[in-house]
Amino acid sequence: MHKNKILVFIDWYLPGYRAGGPIRSCANLIAHLSNEFDFFLVTRDSDYMDAVPYSSINKNTWNKMPDGSSVFYISEDHLKPSVIKKIIKEINADSIYLNSVYSFYFTVIPLWLINRRESKVIVSVRGMLAPSALAIKSFKKNLFLFFSKAVGLFDDVIFQATSEDEKKQISSIFLKSQIEIAPNLSRKISKQNINKIIKSQGEVRLLNVARIAPEKNLLFALEALKNVKSRVVFDFFGPMYDHSYWSKCKNTIANLPSNITATYKGVAEGEKIFELIWNYHFLFLPSRGENFGHIILEAMSAGLPVIISDKTPWKNLEDKMVGWDIALNDFVRFSATIEKCAAMTNDEYETYSKYAVDFASAYMNDEEKIKSNRQLFS
Repeated sequence: MHKNKILVFIDWYLPGYRAGGPIRSCANLIAHLSNEFDFFLVTRDSDYMDAVPYSSINKNTWNKMPDGSSVFYISEDHLKPSVIKKIIKEINADSIYLNSVYSFYFTVIPLWLINRRESKVIVSVRGMLAPSALAIKSFKKNLFLFFSKAVGLFDDVIFQATSEDEKKQISSIFLKSQIEIAPNLSRKISKQNINKIIKSQGEVRLLNVARIAPEKNLLFALEALKNVKSRVVFDFFGPMYDHSYWSKCKNTIANLPSNITATYKGVAEGEKIFELIWNYHFLFLPSRGENFGHIILEAMSAGLPVIISDKTPWKNLEDKMVGWDIALNDFVRFSATIEKCAAMTNDEYETYSKYAVDFASAYMNDEEKIKSNRQLFS
């Protein structure tokens, strides 16, 4: 049976994990659709913020992956337009899937080289046009967007939005573009293991998995813990992105009250995330914005209710008894919610945990979400 060829460009991919969401989103998509399409991925030979190439791959050639996809890991010395042009011609794909707005080698160069009459071009913006994302290095980003529109860089592409909110964000910048909504897909889990940690009244274990950067709001989380009187263990994992921001976090940690233990645990490897999750009661991630937040869904799927901001697609969680999505300007409520979580008995906690699992399972098994992603490439 003929399968359409999909050529994917993405800055970082498996076995990398430091770039977070885009890697997970792309890997999940391929896991769900690899039986229906032939995926060819082009990516760097090293992880985000890491100059050392992966030891498990062959550089500058195609690597066959267990899921049936093929990955071309480009070394730094081969990262040039001529190599990208050769790959585009070699694969002769039905669709070309770009996973960034700003990437020079993995979006801009392919867009200049692709014959848009021969291949459908899909651009997944991965949350990069959200107000919280545009606020970071805003001058450079706005300048790029201005010139990209002036020269027609994104003309005749299909933008993938993962939600109605993201569709509005894209259309506010690219006014007359074609935009298709195809939600992010969950990680494919063959066996669901549910969190069984005991919850003692008067204490709570909180988990945070995100890069150390202002947009992930770790400093806010630490400040919220200052006002909590119960015993709290707060462990956080993620790559070190902003060292000056980390200095502020360390200063706050040093001044936390004795009932709060906050510890940086290094980088969490993507494939080992569930081993981490099972050691905690709640995910605590009051980020300034998430296009999806894979760790939020994965935490709930393992039985962890979540304490997050209202700047994610996950809404009205308290009504569903799976967590809380709290406005960032309601600082006091974050502290009060953690106190409420600490005060829970094990029976109360298990009720929230069960509802979190049910909620995540309903999302993961929603065939309509898979169908809308399939239609992107059909």
